[in-house]
Amino acid sequence: MTDNELTLRDFDGESEETDSETELLIRHTNSSGGGGGGSDAASRNKHSNNNNSQTRRKSSTGYSGIGSISSPSRIGGDSASGSNNSFLGNLFSLGSAAGQIRYRNESRSRERAKYSISNSGSSATRDITESGSSATKLAQLTQASASGANDNSGATRAHVSGDLSAANGIGAHTVVDPENGTSTVFYQNNRRRSKSRSLSNVCKMCLCSCWKKWFSPRELRARTVNLGRPNTEKFPPNEIRNQKYNFITFLPLVLFEQFRFFLNLYFLLMALSQFIPDIRIGYPYTYWGPLGFVLMVTICREAVDDLRRHQRDHEVNSQKYKRLSATNGNGYEMVPSSKLKVGDVIIVEKNERVPADLILLRTSDRSGSVFVRTDQLDGETDWKPRLAVPYTQKLSRDAELHSIDASFYVEKPQNDIHSFIATFCVTDGSEDTGLSVENTLWANTVVAAGTATGIVIYTGCETRSVMNNSQPRSKVGLLDTEINGLTKVLFCAVLGLSLVMMMLKGFGGPWYRYMFRFVLLFSYIIPISLRVNLDMGKAFYSWQMQNDDNIKGTVVRSTTIPEELGRISYVLTDKTGTLTQNEMVFKKIHLGIVSHDADTFHHIGQIIQKLSGNILQQQQQQGSLSSSSSAGESTKPMMFAGNRMRRPEGWREWEAVRALALCHNVTPVNDEEDNRSVSTASTVTGGNNSPTKSVINIEAPGSTDTEHQYQAASPDEIALVKWTEQVGLTLIARDLNTMTLQVKTASDENDILLQYQILQLFPFTSESKRMGIIVRENKSGQITFYLKGADVVMSTIVQYNDWLSEESGNMAREGLRTLVVAKKVLTEEQYNDFEMRYNAARLSITDRVSKVAAVVESLEREMELLCLTGVEDRLQENVRPTLELLRNAGVRVWMLTGDKLETACCIAKSSQLIGRNQGLHVLRSVKTRTEAHQELNQFRRKQGHALVISGESLEVCLQYYRIEFLELATASPAVVCCRCSPTQKAQVVELIQKHTRKRTCAVGDGGNDVSMIQQADAGVGIEGREGRQASLAGDFSIPQFSHIAKLLLIHGRRSYKRSAALSQFVIHRGLIITTLQAVFSAVFYLSSVALYQGFLMVGYSTLYTMFPVFSLVLDQDITSETAVTYPELYKDLSKGRSLSYKTFFIWVLISIYQGGVIMYGALILFVDEFIHIVAISFSALIMTELIMVALTVRTWHRLMVLAELFSLALYLISLAVLHEYFDWEFIWSYDFLWKVSLITVVSCLPLYIIKFLRKKCSPPSYLKLS
Repeated sequence: MTDNELTLRDFDGESEETDSETELLIRHTNSSGGGGGGSDAASRNKHSNNNNSQTRRKSSTGYSGIGSISSPSRIGGDSASGSNNSFLGNLFSLGSAAGQIRYRNESRSRERAKYSISNSGSSATRDITESGSSATKLAQLTQASASGANDNSGATRAHVSGDLSAANGIGAHTVVDPENGTSTVFYQNNRRRSKSRSLSNVCKMCLCSCWKKWFSPRELRARTVNLGRPNTEKFPPNEIRNQKYNFITFLPLVLFEQFRFFLNLYFLLMALSQFIPDIRIGYPYTYWGPLGFVLMVTICREAVDDLRRHQRDHEVNSQKYKRLSATNGNGYEMVPSSKLKVGDVIIVEKNERVPADLILLRTSDRSGSVFVRTDQLDGETDWKPRLAVPYTQKLSRDAELHSIDASFYVEKPQNDIHSFIATFCVTDGSEDTGLSVENTLWANTVVAAGTATGIVIYTGCETRSVMNNSQPRSKVGLLDTEINGLTKVLFCAVLGLSLVMMMLKGFGGPWYRYMFRFVLLFSYIIPISLRVNLDMGKAFYSWQMQNDDNIKGTVVRSTTIPEELGRISYVLTDKTGTLTQNEMVFKKIHLGIVSHDADTFHHIGQIIQKLSGNILQQQQQQGSLSSSSSAGESTKPMMFAGNRMRRPEGWREWEAVRALALCHNVTPVNDEEDNRSVSTASTVTGGNNSPTKSVINIEAPGSTDTEHQYQAASPDEIALVKWTEQVGLTLIARDLNTMTLQVKTASDENDILLQYQILQLFPFTSESKRMGIIVRENKSGQITFYLKGADVVMSTIVQYNDWLSEESGNMAREGLRTLVVAKKVLTEEQYNDFEMRYNAARLSITDRVSKVAAVVESLEREMELLCLTGVEDRLQENVRPTLELLRNAGVRVWMLTGDKLETACCIAKSSQLIGRNQGLHVLRSVKTRTEAHQELNQFRRKQGHALVISGESLEVCLQYYRIEFLELATASPAVVCCRCSPTQKAQVVELIQKHTRKRTCAVGDGGNDVSMIQQADAGVGIEGREGRQASLAGDFSIPQFSHIAKLLLIHGRRSYKRSAALSQFVIHRGLIITTLQAVFSAVFYLSSVALYQGFLMVGYSTLYTMFPVFSLVLDQDITSETAVTYPELYKDLSKGRSLSYKTFFIWVLISIYQGGVIMYGALILFVDEFIHIVAISFSALIMTELIMVALTVRTWHRLMVLAELFSLALYLISLAVLHEYFDWEFIWSYDFLWKVSLITVVSCLPLYIIKFLRKKCSPPSYLKLS
């Protein structure tokens, strides 16, 4: 090592194990002039060797990678002043960097000075020796810029590298002195105590891993699902879980929810204080007994509720499904849905619920398609086609699925039910297949027809349906929140009263002990029995709801919020399955000159039968003509297609019925075809034994031996085809290219078959709002284009007429879904020209959709109008009167549905969700802020109109004009939100809650309604045909929507009224005894001694007054018939006047008055002993409470009378038995009787007079109706 190189040194001499502070390590080098190139090269080689050994030596102490530092060339004297300024600035920056370093001792400065002197005459040149990549980076940061000795200007610059290198945790800071050329390098080395650090790191890692495993949300990631091979990766279990607790979290969460209430927390502190001898008052059981009873009642109630949820979940999770098994002799095994795992291949049969998210592998249809019902997922009533993976569909049987080596790479779980990305890979070298949402079966959908075989890709909480649901939450009623606020007021009263007592007594001695004793004495002003009575009352209200014969089937799943039903301001309901039965019924057809409904449909059937003979005769003529004609000749057109003047009677009916029987996308199926697997050797049909099946058969009228079933994407089309079958024209067969109709004749043996070739099919879209089909009649060769669609688009397509607009309006007002049907006969040349242009448009690379639409529209001109149809989505029973009752009760009803806008509008009108005198404003689709602003301004001008808005427009309005939109929407008499996702439904409920501060009730029947039901203040699930998920998740379960009116108007009203009266009377019971205690303490020299000791305090709120007070849960202000007949009475409940600060302070004044009368009366009337004061005051107190209960009751029940008599008898027995508290001789004296009677009369008679005068002068509204 040369003179200008110094080893880095640690000045405090500590080892690595003990060194925990930042070290300051210094190296000094000197700079002088001269130096030859050859010596420099030799010196560099030598330096390199030395530094390599130095690096190896330093690597054990954390200094590896640091080489020597070279200094600048000699500095001229002319630049001394500038260098001095630079040096001062560098010293300042170094001081700020080194100010964080604590110097261990003064020897550091001495060592630094010694090394500076010894190196004053060292070499002028400093070489940079590189030792590894980290040394190179450090040298780049710390090397000072140098200039040569032969520089013409003679001026060089002194540099300081103020950067702290991050190499190996060491920071380097170089300072150059311009006077002597000395370069000082400071290093910061941060070290920690490694031994203690390793133990703490292990603990931190353990805690972090436990927290991540138990509490952090599960990371969602993409996955590879193997087909034919086991999957080793772990995924969530496939369980439906609506429970709030588990075995570990039950007790902590229940106690947390209870002590979240100030009332319970207050009494817990009071009970704990009784373990301190200095402030103990009476016996500890007087505090712990009521508190323990309250907690036990709550814990038992929550345990029972959660156990019921567990049992219902277990019932759903136990439904059996067929899982393919290579080892089982049958080829499958029956397993419960909770045991399904990712990678299992299962068979889902017709009308079975899909238990998990699947990729469709095979179907019973050779084309690989299957229809599913998704109304429980997205609310849409249309059946949706799903396609199997082409590779697996081609297999001959299901058992071969185990023999192929393939895998699916699927995206991570997400809540978007309309998109899906996956890839199907086969190891035999076949090309990968991309999969989309059309290849999936989401959980909670239902297979509508056929049998589907699929592989499980998502289970449990990762399925689309569960990810669109929110976690169940513990709901707290508004009444509980209001009572919690009142208890805080009472607590302030306790503190104020105790402070007044201490001010009168004086703050001498251990005053804080006396004050706390006063707090304990007055603690009965906050009655712990309030929670007991309310909880028992809620359980009784729930029992009454479940046992009401008028709403049979009602189940109360959450007994904590029955009084919430009495203060509902907004009801948010689903459409499909809630307001409607999702059954389409053909109601009316208008032919231009005549209209037919259900009463005259048989006339159309008779006309079809009369024309069947002409049809048969013409078929025979067409057959003979076609057989005798040459190849170049064309046949004549079919009947009724020629001159209109020659059309016979009944042609309108025939053409309309035939158009409806041909223009659709319906496929007829029967049980044999429906249950037939592609390979009967591998798939075993389960028939109707499945627990999740509810088969709906469509039976042809007049036929008992044949059973026709149809499958289609829309139930509207099934209703139309079902009606054509009813009048005599039946669709009996259909495939991709042909369609066969059967014409019913008078004699069943001669039924006529009409065969058609399907040339083109134009499906229905939400943009076009119409669908069309081009068919060719096989016998005649006639080509006909049929088109049906909404009246708003068809009115410009059909020929001029004077009846379509008027009749479509009439049907819409009746709530019917209208369709306009038209036709156009095409020649062979016309069709060939269209086909050429259509195929060219389909092959277009740019603007393919618009070009295809333009070609189709070229045919849609001057079409012949055939008929106007009206189809009704059958409503649930008594939906119209129920909605009218709710509207008259001041409840605003919102309909949130995932269905189409047109369908939602029809149901809103037919169900009379929108009143007869109310308009309907449809907010058009908006995508920008400007469009949203314009639409909201338009709606603002239409006062009293109901609003219809789509989910996409709702998102835009909430994004830019949230407050404005909510103000307009909440002021509207009714709102219809269509195309809503499950998450949007819950968001709408939350927005109403936050904006209006009113109580909401959500009603639904499907899995897509669970989030909305759980978010609402009161969630009501309807147990329908499509499943029980909404019913299980709801706070209340009802069999049909019409029960909601009685649930709110009768039981909700009674629950709220009774709970309000019960809570205020219990508070009054605590206030009056606190008033007695305050007067007693004030009179007897401000002593902190209890007036009533031991059992008297416990018996006062339990044995002597509990039964009469609790009997208030039987009270009712009006009868059930009056509540339903006059729903306007419900409006007052939302204002919360039954329990308010006004009524609370009225009861406070009553308590102060009665407590003062009883205590001062006892003090004035007693003669000899203190025990007489206790006997007189306590007896008057019990009698006053019993009389006050009688004054509060509005409708007497025999159990109320029994409770009063029973409590009075118990007290009389106590007077004779409890000699420790009562003087037996005095009790049986005449003085005791008249004194108690006088005090009781004075305390109660004025209140009775006031109540009587108020009832006569200002009676409540319900009394006027009585």
